Amino acid sequence: MPTKIICEENAIANHGSIMNSLGSTALIVTGKHSSKTNGSLNHVVNSLKENNIDYHIFDDVEENPSTETIIKIKLFAQDKGIDFIIGIGGGSPIDASKAAGVLLFNSQATIEDLFTNSALNSLPIVAVPTTAGTGTETTPYSILTDHNIKNKRGICPKIFPVVSFLDATYLMDTPKNVTINTSIDALSHLIEGYLSTNSNCFSNALAESGLKIFSECISYISSENIPFKIRENLLIASSIAGMVISQSGTSIPHGMGYSLTYYHNVPHGKANGILLKEYLKIYANNSKDKVDKIISLLNFSNVDEFGNFIDELFSKDLKITLDELKNYTSYMNSNKAKLKNHPYPLTYEDILSIYIKSIK
Repeated sequence: MPTKIICEENAIANHGSIMNSLGSTALIVTGKHSSKTNGSLNHVVNSLKENNIDYHIFDDVEENPSTETIIKIKLFAQDKGIDFIIGIGGGSPIDASKAAGVLLFNSQATIEDLFTNSALNSLPIVAVPTTAGTGTETTPYSILTDHNIKNKRGICPKIFPVVSFLDATYLMDTPKNVTINTSIDALSHLIEGYLSTNSNCFSNALAESGLKIFSECISYISSENIPFKIRENLLIASSIAGMVISQSGTSIPHGMGYSLTYYHNVPHGKANGILLKEYLKIYANNSKDKVDKIISLLNFSNVDEFGNFIDELFSKDLKITLDELKNYTSYMNSNKAKLKNHPYPLTYEDILSIYIKSIK
């Protein structure tokens, strides 16, 4: 994981000069609102001015960014002499920055090349996460919504940010529902990465440290007022989780959750979270030790108690028919990239059972 991480209060103000080495003109990629209200955009702009770096702002990235948005960013920036990109926000703006960075660095590349050509490089990416969930600030991944296939897809090039500024100041006023969804996204990364067939002794050590840090935050996740230290711990756990899945990838809940997000607008963290209990149970049928370790590190007595914690966070208000679940099961059953991260073959019936028991 080659990304330089700076984790402290006032990180950008204290270390913004790092960006001088990246070029003289930056493209800031962000969403419409949150970076303006939490102060992160203002801090980045001030730092760029102090370091005599020109900048342009694209502030129209939506949640779960689409391939169409990546094209818009490319068209906006392609004649502006951009040397590097700063993604500010949750996973959506930073993922969009990575994908746009590839297209801007490779002027002849198309959107489809993002999904087929792993050899493409990118403009340097700077990440300023303002949520604690995706871990994209420490991963090479970029997940886009592709309306052509009616689902989400990861780009093929592996694009790690050059530097990530972690400052929990930007998380202090995060709405409760966003805190819950993003926190459980980070937790799902830790769990799935730990249980993946690609895990190793190094990624497992990181995952265990991340789970322990996360456990110290559990009682605060649904609170209206969360102390700075807990916000920072959630941010650290999320970034550690990103390091884990950079090595091991995600697994079954992520693959199954994509359909819930695309077709029913279920927030990504919730889509993963509501599947975790049944995923752990089906995993434990063949390999119980690592599941028990997860439950122990999170300070729960068993998987059902962990499931009760998840149920208290998320209402089961999804109106999804059995026929729809069968369609999503068929899609997941064809997702070889995720299935291979599970240590033993899952049947169509296994996947459908996870959906039904989690949602019905």
